[in-house]
Amino acid sequence: MSFRCMATLCVLLLGVSCDLPAVPPNVVLVMCDDLGWGDTGFNGNTVIKTPHLDAMARAGLKLNRFYSAAPVCSPTRGSVLTGRHPYRYGILTANSGHMTPQELTLAELLREQGYTTGHFGKWHLGTMTKTIRDSNRGGPKHVAHFSPPQNNGFDRCFSTEAKVPTFDPMLKPHGKASGKGWNYLQDRAAAVPYGTRYWNQRGEVVTENLEGDDARVIMDRAVPFITQAAEQQKPFFVVVWFHTPHLPVVAGPDHAKLYAEYDDFPRNYYGCITAMDEQVGRLRQTLRDLNVADNTLVTFCSDNGPEGQAKTSPGSAGPYRGRKRDLYEGGVRVPGLIEWPAKIAAGRVSDYPAVTSDYLPTILELLGVQIPTERAIDGASLLPLIEKNVTERPRPIGFQHHDALAWTDNRYKLINNTRKRKRDSNGKPLRPPVFELYDILADPEEVHNIAAEHPEIVERMQAELLAWQASCKPVDSRQ
Repeated sequence: MSFRCMATLCVLLLGVSCDLPAVPPNVVLVMCDDLGWGDTGFNGNTVIKTPHLDAMARAGLKLNRFYSAAPVCSPTRGSVLTGRHPYRYGILTANSGHMTPQELTLAELLREQGYTTGHFGKWHLGTMTKTIRDSNRGGPKHVAHFSPPQNNGFDRCFSTEAKVPTFDPMLKPHGKASGKGWNYLQDRAAAVPYGTRYWNQRGEVVTENLEGDDARVIMDRAVPFITQAAEQQKPFFVVVWFHTPHLPVVAGPDHAKLYAEYDDFPRNYYGCITAMDEQVGRLRQTLRDLNVADNTLVTFCSDNGPEGQAKTSPGSAGPYRGRKRDLYEGGVRVPGLIEWPAKIAAGRVSDYPAVTSDYLPTILELLGVQIPTERAIDGASLLPLIEKNVTERPRPIGFQHHDALAWTDNRYKLINNTRKRKRDSNGKPLRPPVFELYDILADPEEVHNIAAEHPEIVERMQAELLAWQASCKPVDSRQ
């Protein structure tokens, strides 16, 4: 039943209005790729210029403890759309698995409520073509993984299977042979294709307006979609998944000049983030110009922590331990913002633990739509945080990446960060996992392992974690 039908029935049958918004809110979910917790001004970075994100943080709710559901990209993306942990739907790491027909996505659920839906940017939840070689897996060799956005509830898409350069996205960038980074192409005519294409909802390769900053190329498609929906007074659900700042990071000449004093790698890394930030500003201004900003919920986050080693890569995890592929805080604690002027007062900051799996139950609850009961949902609605400013999460957040496991509640974190343990000839680990315990409130940098001092907490949390892990078996059964 659609949102409008539900509201009408409440009035006709009960004589009262439902506790639903008078007009269904628009929803825009923005996500970066490999952006570290410490890569934005609102989280304390004094080098990278992110004035529009900083303004968004001041205008809405800044989440100091916002987590990606996984320490790598594809699993986190699936959690956004399903509200489920990646091990429930079989996308365990990057370039593996695909979104299956059995899954229910936010786009499918919101389309049933009368929303028009669009995906713009990186998809990475399946391949985009069965016929030609494309990106990491697209083409005849990986037909089984064909699952583009239009097969998962999106009316419109401008999407790539996986990564592209962050400037001139269809062309192989100059540089990196020296190991110091990339630079924008001086001569596009001599360039060679990068190998990843943009596809539309009809399964066609897009060939126009693909030069320059990739974030701008993406927003050039998202803005007209939003404009059309607003003019037609139709609620919209828009997913904007920037490639920035996933390698290869390339800044155009204007943004590279802003960081001219830095070497190639940091100059391009910083520059492409600032270019992306401008497109966030463009999005927010578009919503204001269309007079729909007040009733539009906009989120911003990253899919995992920063790439590479801290000593050689410019991305910052802030004060936190670990990076991409780690379950320590630096691998999964990411920038997190929610802006919704109609419901969220400006300048709010919270240490409430939230995760990308929370998007689906939050959006469904605010629409009064029942969360599907036939499948396990790992996320928890953030409406109590938004409306009542609650400070404690109702249940812990579970993580798994290969053999690494973590269980995070409002205060403590139990973690075994060993990604791959040695196994016997039957594939069984030779040794049981060794868990560490941290008081995340007192020790967010995860310096002091207090497992030996609190065996009772370790025992309780380990039992909860292993029970949750066992419930995530449906990699095979798809429950």
